[in-house]
Amino acid sequence: MTTPLDHAAPPVARRAAVDLAAVREQWGDLLAAIGRRPAAEWPPRDSRAYIDGHLAEQADTVEDEQPAATVGRLPLLLREHPAPLNLDALDAAIEVEGALFDLADAVAEYVQRPIRPARDSRGRFVPDQADAADPGRWHLPTHRDTGPASATSAGSRAFGLHWAAVWLEGRALDEPAGDLFEAMPVRLLDQVATAARRSRRTVERALGRDGRSTTLAEPCPWCGGCLTGRTRPGGEPVVACSTGAACTAPADGRRSGEWRGADLVALWVALADARQQPAA
Repeated sequence: MTTPLDHAAPPVARRAAVDLAAVREQWGDLLAAIGRRPAAEWPPRDSRAYIDGHLAEQADTVEDEQPAATVGRLPLLLREHPAPLNLDALDAAIEVEGALFDLADAVAEYVQRPIRPARDSRGRFVPDQADAADPGRWHLPTHRDTGPASATSAGSRAFGLHWAAVWLEGRALDEPAGDLFEAMPVRLLDQVATAARRSRRTVERALGRDGRSTTLAEPCPWCGGCLTGRTRPGGEPVVACSTGAACTAPADGRRSGEWRGADLVALWVALADARQQPAA
C-alpha cells in the first residue's frame, strides 16, 4: 500500500511516515525481545546479530542453525506471553500497539467514506459487499452484547500493528484510493505525527536503540584507546575510538575513528583475537 515518500507531501506527513516505517520495521525485533531476558551487553543482541551476519557472509559458511530470525520470519502479532522474560519490551509492545490501533480507528472515523448502500435480490438496502471488502478500508472493532451470545470482532486490528502502521502511512501521505478517503486535516495529521514519533521512541528505547552510549570494557586492539559504543535509532551500532582519526587501525576498517555497519566486523575480529592472546 505504501509508496516511496512523496516529496510533495507536507514535512509533517513525511516525518510521520518515516517514524511509522521505523516502528513496523523494528516490530519483529521487539516481539522477539519479549521472550529473551534483558542482557547487560553491548551491542544489544539485535545489533550483534547484524554483525554476526556479516561475519558469517565473510566466512562463506552455512550453519545448520539459522541466525536470529528477521522480521519477515517472525509472527507480527502481539500474543499472550504467560511468562514474559522482558517486561520492558512487553510493556512497550502493548503501549505502542494500543496507541496505533486507537489512532487508526480515529483516523478512519474522520477521513474514511462509509460503506455504500446496495440493494439485495428483494430490493432491500444492504451494505455493498464489494465496497466493504475494499482492501484499503480500515475496519473498526465491533461489539455486540446479547447475553450468552455476546461477540466481538477485532476488525482490522486482527491483522496486527504492522498493517496499522502501513495503513496510517498511506493516510498521512494521502495516497490515492479513489473516493474512499478524504484528505487528512492538519490538526489530525499533527496528532498522527506526534503519536508516530512517540511510538518510535518507545520501541527504540525498549530495544536499546535510543542513542545511548556505552564504554566498552576492552581497549582498542590497535592503539589502546578507549572504545565507546552507540546504538543509533534504527539499530545500526557504531563504535568510536577516543584516539579519533589518529587511531592506528587499518583505514579500510574504519572511518574518521569510527566503525559502523559492515566495518564493525574488522573491529570485532580484532577484539576476539586480542582476547585469545596470553596475558603479558
